[in-house]
Amino acid sequence: MPPLATYAHAVLPAALAAPFGTGLVLFLFGRKLPPAVRAFLALAGAVVPVVAAALVWANFGALTNPDSGYACETRLPLGIAPLGIALDLGVNSVSLPLFALAALVGFAAVVTALSDKGAPVERAAAGDAAGSTPNASAAPPLSPNRSPAYLSLLLFMLGGMLGMFAASDLFFLYIFHEFALIPTFLLMLIWGGIGRRTAAIQMAVYLTAGAMVALAGIVLLALKSDAGSFNLAVLQARLSASPAPLDAASANWVFGLLLFGFGILASMFPFHSWAPATYTEAPTPVSMLHAGVLKNFGIYGLLQVALPLAPAGLERWAPVLFWLALGNVVLLGVVTMSQRNLKEMLSYSSVSHIGLCLLGVFAVSLGGGATAVGLTVFLMFATGLSTAALFALSRATQRRCGTLEMNECGGLATRAPVLAAFFVAAGLASAGLPGFANFWAELGVFVSLSKLPVWQLALALSGIVISAVYVLRAAAAVFFGAESEAVRANAPATGGDLRAAERVAAGVLLAVSLAVGFWPRLVTDLFPPAAVAGVTPSAPVPPRSVDAPAEP
Repeated sequence: MPPLATYAHAVLPAALAAPFGTGLVLFLFGRKLPPAVRAFLALAGAVVPVVAAALVWANFGALTNPDSGYACETRLPLGIAPLGIALDLGVNSVSLPLFALAALVGFAAVVTALSDKGAPVERAAAGDAAGSTPNASAAPPLSPNRSPAYLSLLLFMLGGMLGMFAASDLFFLYIFHEFALIPTFLLMLIWGGIGRRTAAIQMAVYLTAGAMVALAGIVLLALKSDAGSFNLAVLQARLSASPAPLDAASANWVFGLLLFGFGILASMFPFHSWAPATYTEAPTPVSMLHAGVLKNFGIYGLLQVALPLAPAGLERWAPVLFWLALGNVVLLGVVTMSQRNLKEMLSYSSVSHIGLCLLGVFAVSLGGGATAVGLTVFLMFATGLSTAALFALSRATQRRCGTLEMNECGGLATRAPVLAAFFVAAGLASAGLPGFANFWAELGVFVSLSKLPVWQLALALSGIVISAVYVLRAAAAVFFGAESEAVRANAPATGGDLRAAERVAAGVLLAVSLAVGFWPRLVTDLFPPAAVAGVTPSAPVPPRSVDAPAEP
């Protein structure tokens, strides 16, 4: 058999073509196909990217172009090269873990969607009025969630996410992200919870605004670089070759626009209010993909675009970034502890955890350089796995309790011990328990912040305590104690414990987290010291307070 390098240029196109192609077939002809064929096509569209990601990960060093740092590079001709735009595909050490995360969570989300046949939909009534107040405890009717349109939109969403991490051209990185949002909006609007319309509109407004601000930063960067290309490797080579690639004012503007544009997409405090409502009202497979993967695009944009291409702007904006990140970690962590609805708690938890990733970006300003970048990617990969697993398990909990109100779900562990074990494991992974991938990623980020004054470091570390409190409280309320009336009434009808498809969806994500937790080199070996160029300050930054922004 020829070596994989012979076919390396086809790996990423195949990974993108699988969900787009099967999604299109289901959209056009799904109603004419037997349910088993529809399920097979949906699974095939989700499995191919997992195989592609595994192949690239296992052979990353051998497939990487030493000049650009990208593996599996290929250019798909679209006839727009004169504009400096091309569909360039390739993954580097920053994008590969997130590409793999999208593939894994996409597979788990499709399995979760397929397991929903005959299960309650996640809203109270089929024709609720726009702007209605959510009522998570209302009993939803039975309705199949395996319609061809549902599955095809889910696959289109997955394809867009894979594309945004596989694109090495700034223009298509942006386009794939926008493409992923369209099916997200439709899935929420049609199959979401009772407050889906308000949440979908809020999401569209915030994310459109954030995308426009980020696009302004991208365009300004391209104009100032005068590289004649949107290719990331070309832009980085052009800027690194120049003794003064961007003047101070331009770097500050570019980084500031990218920080707030990408920050809104990542649900950075105080621009976060769209995210909890979106994750709560969206169907669970959509919540898994959006909270586990799609929101990471904002942090990814900062790591892949802002830091390498406008590194001088970080020093100006680092204090602002630090305090906004603490808003996610501390303030939203406290808000998470006050939630009584399981899915709402997980939604706020996901937004709170993004603060740790933002602190990883901030750590670059303390001299962390490429190491801080790698640890931040590690953290996004780890939290994406645990977040998606928790959302999948919350759906399994709702089926057996008929509600997501934690005070109505006591004693479920007696009827569903495997579900309880999976939920506790995923919750402890999210809280950073040793043995899971989150532990090493969080530890690395906090070590990168060690140059901060003690009181500021203590604020950042408080997120660990807050996370442990709300995770353990949720597990105790739902699974332990006296068995509730809701559990007695609903659990027998669902067969009690996790079914095979539910175990696969959550089990794959937890298994990967455990594998990386026991062997973190699976991720860290992707990041050699020079993996990310352009992000290490010319001189180490001394310990300093971030009480006030630096002068512009």
